[in-house]
Amino acid sequence: MTLSNQRDPKKGAPDARKGANLYLVGFMGTGKSTLGRMMAARLRYTFLDSDGEIERVRGKTIPEIFATEGEEAFRRYEREFIQSGHPSSGCVVACGGGLITQDGMLEALKAKGVVVCLVASADTILERTAANRNRPLLNCEDPRERIRELLAEREPVYRRAGTLVLTDNRSRCELLAHIHRIYLREGRERASRPGS
Repeated sequence: MTLSNQRDPKKGAPDARKGANLYLVGFMGTGKSTLGRMMAARLRYTFLDSDGEIERVRGKTIPEIFATEGEEAFRRYEREFIQSGHPSSGCVVACGGGLITQDGMLEALKAKGVVVCLVASADTILERTAANRNRPLLNCEDPRERIRELLAEREPVYRRAGTLVLTDNRSRCELLAHIHRIYLREGRERASRPGS
């Protein structure tokens, strides 16, 4: 069963009144879901969280998927969601932190919309994620060290992802305005390309 089987097929059709999807990528705890919801409200778009959609379709939490099916199955569900599990326009999508580390996924996002990568320091990420037990990759003896390891591992792909936005010590209002400007600018550039 793929994610696309669970959605109304009409929802996959582009909405001519709305622009390209906005994909927020980056490490966990960088603000993708919080800022994504706010941006979707501002644009009057649909907000989707890739992890939340996977949980909804599979009927399991992310930790349950990791525990019973493994990380490989979870990564497969992420790929299905990006390839065919959501509308092709008019959405702000908060992507799981490891989604773009899979081969071809960053290119798939860039083909579908505007990609903005949110970044934060390891200390900020630890502070923001400390109380959340829904983070299987951080359920370990030394979460700070694990964050540092994963950030180092993922940094090259995050740097290639798109415009980087640092979320440390900045207000939501300021961040929202900055992301909105990037989306409008890159959306215009995208629309002006041949074949768009």
